[in-house]
Amino acid sequence: MSEPLKGHVLVVDDDPALLKVLGALLTQAGLTPHPASSAKDALALLARRPIDVVVSDVRMPGMSGLELLAEVGRGWPDVPVLLMTAHGTVPLAVEAMKAGAADFVLKPFDREELLFTLRKALLRAKEETPRSAGKLPDGLFVGAGRAMSEVKALLAKAALGTATVLLRGESGTGKELAARAVHEGSPRRAGPFVKLHCAALPDTLLESELFGYEKGAFTGAATRKPGRVELAHGGTLFLDEIGDVSQAVQVKLLRVLQEREFERLGGTQTVKVDVRFVAATHQPLEELVRRGTFREDLFYRLNVVPLWLPSLRERPEDIEPLSRHFLDVHAKTNGRPPFTLSADGLAALQAQPWPGNVRQLQNFLERLVVLSDGPTLTGADVARELSRQPGLSPPVAAPSPTVDSGTLESRRKDVEKDALVDALKRAGDNRTLAARLLGISRRTLYNKLEEHGLL
Repeated sequence: MSEPLKGHVLVVDDDPALLKVLGALLTQAGLTPHPASSAKDALALLARRPIDVVVSDVRMPGMSGLELLAEVGRGWPDVPVLLMTAHGTVPLAVEAMKAGAADFVLKPFDREELLFTLRKALLRAKEETPRSAGKLPDGLFVGAGRAMSEVKALLAKAALGTATVLLRGESGTGKELAARAVHEGSPRRAGPFVKLHCAALPDTLLESELFGYEKGAFTGAATRKPGRVELAHGGTLFLDEIGDVSQAVQVKLLRVLQEREFERLGGTQTVKVDVRFVAATHQPLEELVRRGTFREDLFYRLNVVPLWLPSLRERPEDIEPLSRHFLDVHAKTNGRPPFTLSADGLAALQAQPWPGNVRQLQNFLERLVVLSDGPTLTGADVARELSRQPGLSPPVAAPSPTVDSGTLESRRKDVEKDALVDALKRAGDNRTLAARLLGISRRTLYNKLEEHGLL
């Protein structure tokens, strides 16, 4: 007896009666049908949720089944497409198979034949091209605390769609890694991942880097050069520090986000692109909108799927796995033997606020690897390097055993509570502003206020 069918099937046909019949048939077979009355609706549904196989009519108003097949092949190459038509001919079937269709079914279809064809497509997809969209690459993020687990779950969900993602959080929290995770976990992972640091370039250079230029557009433009938007066609464009872009460039970015088209500098030809945008900033964009330095319409175009990355202060439980990971990495890259971390060395690292977040911790640990004798890094090694680092303070000497100073966790909570009280005071008890001052989301702020009895 054959194994029951399981999977999500997208059924595309402009005939509502056929959609109803096919839906009932697939449900009886154990499959989950998702009806769409047009190719446009089908593409929108594919962008919202994972689909295992597409069954589409060939002749439909607007975009045909063959055109839909091509779009699915570009955006979701792992998803097999079955085409069906009442006008089936051998040449049309050959054309569909050459175009990448998994199989071809004639209408009126036979129930058993359709289910047999579906089973073949599902098994072939499972064996040859296992789905990885929506699954983040292994080892990309270190840490399994609650805060990072929530972030990874949200990134995996966001990766499945095509909506613009806006990554928020302090500098050094891993926004570029998060952007890469969205790309690598998406159906676009076979396409290019192109990044651009917007704050590092003046306006004129930023515009040419984004949109490219034609030959002769300015002095020194000897040849045509494609911009980052064009290079990211079929993939993902990561715009880092989007909050630092001038209003002149904001206008042009808004058009690309809205219309997916632009002109190169010095050119008149409109270039259309298929690009997914991921942007990142540590700036309080809502405040910039209120001040009039950031366009409100651009903010809403970017803020479709907002994701906040927690600071290292919000995930102290991840300092240990992060430290051990970076020690291994830096020992290998600097040609040093493996390093271990003593208990007092770890406690010294955990006692630090790390205002520069994971990036600062990573750089500090590389310095330890380079300048320490090893193979064990102790509290004394950490204290020595902390004393040489501005913004970090050496650990306080251990108190006399007769003095009850509390546990490391209780001291961390006291420091955290003081920071919350100070931020609320500076913000005039405006909790939205207090969250920005602390570099955390409002939800995290409320959770922390409740935890410390400050609500």
